[in-house]
Amino acid sequence: MTRFRYAYQYYDPKTDVRAAIRENTISHKHAREIGRTISGMSLERAQDYLNEVVNKTRAVPFRRYNNQVGHRSDPGVMAGRYPIKAAGEILRLLANLESNAEFKGMDIDRIVLQNVTVHKGGITKRFMPRAMGRATPRNDARTHVEVVGRES
Repeated sequence: MTRFRYAYQYYDPKTDVRAAIRENTISHKHAREIGRTISGMSLERAQDYLNEVVNKTRAVPFRRYNNQVGHRSDPGVMAGRYPIKAAGEILRLLANLESNAEFKGMDIDRIVLQNVTVHKGGITKRFMPRAMGRATPRNDARTHVEVVGRES
């Protein structure tokens, strides 16, 4: 079994709380753009924002991976999308972070997302049978997401 470590180097156990999901089947590009957007938000504000993304009332601005991405009517969003699956998984991760903060006795209203790190995970390689005895590769990319919150 692989031992995972956190990428955040400045972790202080007294003021910080962290959570991670590993080898999740969400898009790395969507998770990266969501992480960039919610980094620096308070925990409650980030959860509200991701709920609005899941309900398709707010768009996630795509800054890096914006080739052929349409414009959205949200203020401040030129190119954006509604990554529902990735937003739902990161919302579950934020609920885990909130639970970890409660366990450590922190004030949840004062937690600010200090760092959101997204890494590419492993690739599950499979084959899909096709006609005439052929096969097509079907590769599923996995994603690691780490969140560090700080009580301010």
